[in-house]
Amino acid sequence: MKNDRRISKSTKALKNALITLMGEKDFKKISITDLVQSADLNRGTFYKHYETKEDLLNELIDDVMEDLVHSYREPYLHTDTFTIEELTTSTVKIFEHVESYSKFYTIIINSNVLPGFHNRICNVLKQLAQSDLEVEIRPNERINAELLASYNAYAIFGLIVEWVNGGFKYTPAYMAEQLIEILSNRTNKMTIKTSMMGTGRFPLDGIFEGKNM
Repeated sequence: MKNDRRISKSTKALKNALITLMGEKDFKKISITDLVQSADLNRGTFYKHYETKEDLLNELIDDVMEDLVHSYREPYLHTDTFTIEELTTSTVKIFEHVESYSKFYTIIINSNVLPGFHNRICNVLKQLAQSDLEVEIRPNERINAELLASYNAYAIFGLIVEWVNGGFKYTPAYMAEQLIEILSNRTNKMTIKTSMMGTGRFPLDGIFEGKNM
């Protein structure tokens, strides 16, 4: 048992070190020496668990994705059916997941350290919606279920991106509350007001910062 805890502590230290270093330099420039010094371990400990730094990165990514899937499934894990009205801030866990990996999400959203990872997250969210949830589309059954799953996946990731870029100024509970409110606020109950009627042009001021129009 002590040995298991020691392994867990070492691998966790190495993963935390990798996340920190990826925020400072390109992954290609990170050395094993960098990793063990940051984790306060020796090289022998690293090679006891991993052959290469890529192995460490892949295990870190697997950890994140596995926890993402678990957090997404949490609201319906022990039920056959559920409705949006049954969702509560305590059952929505996806933002707690993001907070627990806040440094990782900050790095992948604000840099190009893992190209394509944004799409990978959205694809996982989309696949979960398609494989786990059978949505009854009412009153408009003409809506394509696959496109709806894609729409919802990118919408959820959009909230995550906004939260990360805002420096996590809201709590996970507040983000969960907002997600529930957004899902509950059906578009057929909304009136969209536009300020463009009669102007004949789109106001670009403030949208393209730094551009001379």
